[in-house]
Amino acid sequence: MHRTVSRRHFVRHATGLALSAAIARQADAADNLPLIVDCHAHIYGQDEKKYPTIDQPYRPPQGTGTVAHLQREMQANGVRYVTAIQTSTFYRWDNRFTIDSARADKDSMVAVCTLDPDDENSSSLLEEYVRGGSVRGMRSVPARSGRLDDPGVENLWAMAERLGIIINVLANREKRREIEKLARQFPRLQVVIDHCLNIKSGAEMGPTVQDMVALARLPNVHAKLSFIPTGSAEDYPCRDMHAACLRIIGAFGPQRCVWGSGFPCELWCPKVTYTQHLRIFTKELGLNAPSQREILGGTAQRLWFRQLG
Repeated sequence: MHRTVSRRHFVRHATGLALSAAIARQADAADNLPLIVDCHAHIYGQDEKKYPTIDQPYRPPQGTGTVAHLQREMQANGVRYVTAIQTSTFYRWDNRFTIDSARADKDSMVAVCTLDPDDENSSSLLEEYVRGGSVRGMRSVPARSGRLDDPGVENLWAMAERLGIIINVLANREKRREIEKLARQFPRLQVVIDHCLNIKSGAEMGPTVQDMVALARLPNVHAKLSFIPTGSAEDYPCRDMHAACLRIIGAFGPQRCVWGSGFPCELWCPKVTYTQHLRIFTKELGLNAPSQREILGGTAQRLWFRQLG
């Protein structure tokens, strides 16, 4: 039997289809947004009875640096994941706040701990942290001897390699040879150079870039491109650092480069805001889309977030 469709029914049906299509387009657009991972954020707790600080900690400005502040910055800038780097200038070797925060936000955050290479218990503590599920990396610093290739450091790198986590190295250019030695000693260990040996504008910039280019020959070494605002002698967009950054990207390839914000920027890189730091990589450097996808998310996802991908 033929059915006459009223105009009201037709309009309602058409409107519903249009709304469904719009929702589907929005979902598709969200799915197609480039993945952004912030590989360098320091977080600070507010409960200093539960998480005591070191004496004379290096404090962020009031109201900044909290997990809630980080989450607002991530949401405002389309950042999906973050690696929380142990804030040694606030908590030193006590990783509890960083680990607990990552455990509480396991869908978007992992922890990178820092352990004392001169403490014989550090290797077993690293294993405990990683088995707990929220730690996916360790920040490596020189031992009390002043050396990065110290036996205590080697023990921690060996444990990290067995556990399949990432090593972040915090060091200046004088440690380049020691980094090379360790990276060759542990070829299955993925190593990320924090702040690219702390490149800064001035007489040492060229030699430091050269040292990073030399490290690029080691296939398990990666570059964290977080040095532009910290090393620049200029305000945003920090153009004096662009050539150095592009040189390092050219040496390592985008597949071995990651971006990190330096959160809270109000403390660690006050020349730029969080949004501006990200914009340097999405606009000011002139990177093509494939390079942006790797540097801003793809490389980091493979390193720290395989389990969340």
